[in-house]
Amino acid sequence: MSRPALGLTYELSCPKTGRVSGISIIHTEGSEDCMSYTMDQLKIGQKARFSKTISECDVYLFAGVTGDTNPAHLNTEYAKDTVFKKRIAHGMLSASLISTVLGTELPGKGTIYLRQEVTFLRPVHFEDTITAVVEVVGKDERKNRVTLKTTCLNQEGVVVVDGEATVIPPCC
Repeated sequence: MSRPALGLTYELSCPKTGRVSGISIIHTEGSEDCMSYTMDQLKIGQKARFSKTISECDVYLFAGVTGDTNPAHLNTEYAKDTVFKKRIAHGMLSASLISTVLGTELPGKGTIYLRQEVTFLRPVHFEDTITAVVEVVGKDERKNRVTLKTTCLNQEGVVVVDGEATVIPPCC
């Protein structure tokens, strides 16, 4: 028997352009049982990914949420004089996609994020498609901890963010 889907749609308007961007979240009732991996189910080498194209609107919304209004991200004239010669996305915007994978795919719902080491290797430009990839590289069953390699790549396969995370996997 299939379970009913509960859907939420959020509409966000970009503070600069006024364009509306919709985000839909579909949750199937009872899906919390099948959308996560417990310690016993996780395997070394297991991977998951999430991709997103970073828009100008995403950068403005991220600046609004975090308060990071660095002109390297928001001011075209200012950015022309930087090493990148144009505006770039916040590094933490790209790194936050890792959290999406951890909390929704691997290990999944109920994961507790304990630690994240991150190195920013390349800039992310507006309209780059970033893919966050996580891979299980270690399990400490005694402490109930999982270590994951965390990487973000752009649409050309170039690594822009590299790191490692430690999480507590879901219990069920």
